[in-house]
Amino acid sequence: MKLTRCSLLLLPLMLAGVPFANAQSSFDLNLGFGTARATANGGGIDNAFAFNPFGPCTPGSGDPNCQATPGLGGFFLGLGGDIMLNKHVGAGAEVNFQPALHDYGPLRYRETFYDFNGIFAPVNVKKALLEVQGGIGGARTGFSITQSSCVGTIACTSVTQPVLSVSHFQLHVGVGVQLFLTNHIFIRPQFDYHYVPNFDQQFGRNSVPEGTVWVGYSFGDRG
Repeated sequence: MKLTRCSLLLLPLMLAGVPFANAQSSFDLNLGFGTARATANGGGIDNAFAFNPFGPCTPGSGDPNCQATPGLGGFFLGLGGDIMLNKHVGAGAEVNFQPALHDYGPLRYRETFYDFNGIFAPVNVKKALLEVQGGIGGARTGFSITQSSCVGTIACTSVTQPVLSVSHFQLHVGVGVQLFLTNHIFIRPQFDYHYVPNFDQQFGRNSVPEGTVWVGYSFGDRG
């Protein structure tokens, strides 16, 4: 599964951070909760009852089987990690994905963003850190179909099957303020901006703002 492979890409970063845990630098692991937004592109997809099932269509054109495609939204879960090589410079990686499937016309979809970043911390004091990120990565939209079948009136079942996925390159920048609740536990509200060329094929624009609250543990010594 591609989502699992994206998460596994964080492992080298985690392992690389072990030697730094007792050094001047620091190593953090993060869990994030937030959302990303993009408008709908105004398109539609015919459902299974149409003459051309799952083909493109125009909502409002009189086709009763045409279902409009949505904008991007909903809950996103994040996993991430970073290494600060000194008080001001570091590197990190993160993946943000929708745990639940969402409707996309007659289909279902799940969106995933992943990126690898350089980190600059112009402010780094004992209880707070201003973090600026910039890097590259990808965006993946996975599509599925949910089909239901029944045996008389005795029992019914629904099966969701993946049908295709679309992947795009992305540029990423982010700004967050990391506030330390203890010497090791922190919370970091963060604003991110993803620029995804051709993302308007699925949604209404290539620019995707995202807001996330990260909770994490730092293996470094705040001094």
